[in-house]
Amino acid sequence: MRVPRFTPFSALRYRDRRLDDLIAPPYDVLSDDDIDELNARSPFNITHVDVPREREGDGRYDRAGARLRKWIDTGVMEDDGGPTFTLYRMRFEDAAGADRDIVGVLGGIEVVDEGAGGVLPHERVTPKASTDRLDLTRSTQANMSPIWVLSLAGGLSELLAEPGEQLSTVTVEGVEHIVERVSDPARVEAIAAKVGSDDVLIADGHHRYGISRTYRDEMRSAVGDSTPAEDTLAFVSELVADQLSVEAIHRLYSGISFEDLTAALDSAFERTDAGSPSGDTLAEMDARGALVLVGPDGGGQWLTPRAGALDGVRPLDGLWLEHVLADVDHSVTYQHGVDNVVDAVTGGRATGAVLIRPVSVAEIERTAREGLLMPPKSTFFTPKLRTGLVVRSLA
Repeated sequence: MRVPRFTPFSALRYRDRRLDDLIAPPYDVLSDDDIDELNARSPFNITHVDVPREREGDGRYDRAGARLRKWIDTGVMEDDGGPTFTLYRMRFEDAAGADRDIVGVLGGIEVVDEGAGGVLPHERVTPKASTDRLDLTRSTQANMSPIWVLSLAGGLSELLAEPGEQLSTVTVEGVEHIVERVSDPARVEAIAAKVGSDDVLIADGHHRYGISRTYRDEMRSAVGDSTPAEDTLAFVSELVADQLSVEAIHRLYSGISFEDLTAALDSAFERTDAGSPSGDTLAEMDARGALVLVGPDGGGQWLTPRAGALDGVRPLDGLWLEHVLADVDHSVTYQHGVDNVVDAVTGGRATGAVLIRPVSVAEIERTAREGLLMPPKSTFFTPKLRTGLVVRSLA
């Protein structure tokens, strides 16, 4: 069995350990207003490099690369001076009100060819035409933000439980982010060996991993296969229930009338009144084993599978909907959050919507082990990793 290489590296970090004004959410969840606000917090906020703004007559990616190099030259950022791993803990209360304590490790995961094994996708990915992340990687010669991968190696969480050298802690929107350095060679070797003993599954960052593959190939053509581009920055946590907080990404439908949508759904589901959808609806969906259709008036209807209608279809809500609507003309987009879904439908941005249930950790592992893929946007892993805690140089 092919397993992925996991390597320590000399991490680039902010010298100032007070990170409140320096780190940011992932680039792909930021609005223009978010970027303005983060830019204004500090001239050294990571978004100045990770999400460069277009300016007339000034290439934004070249500017981002120059800014990162200046931060390094002037001591805003400094490297560890030797190979290390970074333990990254997130403590928070999840949507069900339970206290959670997730721990993973930041390091370099091997960039493998598509289909080679070892680093596995977990869902089908809609191709992106943008070269933004590739252009940024070329100009900065750095991995700015980590992908999130799930290790199938049992016991990783236990191995990471012991604290490392604490560097910083910051609380953002109710989530405490704690960063610890591991430099002891024996522990570094043990962590590398554990992650490298089994497959890993890409939870978040499929597109960035694909960009890393393209950049690796460019570097191989230019200078060979002995560069840092053979790996990419990854947060690795164990694929076990107490180390994951998985939420659903709901379906918004357009390009079809609400009447035609309900007619198609009626072939596989029985519809009954569900009242106005709310956060409590999600818990009741689990108890009922049902989905919820949201109509133009914002009201909900339970979608309870008809006996035998979905036999032979894997028990994933997203797959059920794909199966039922396969021969019906429509367009689908994806939205997190019940209130956001209702607003989209009542505001006319979608004809109707279906609330789905989160995918279980057991189903995520089973899908991976069987080499299958889930539908696009099947899982929403929370909390989102912060960018700027660690930067990995590719120079």
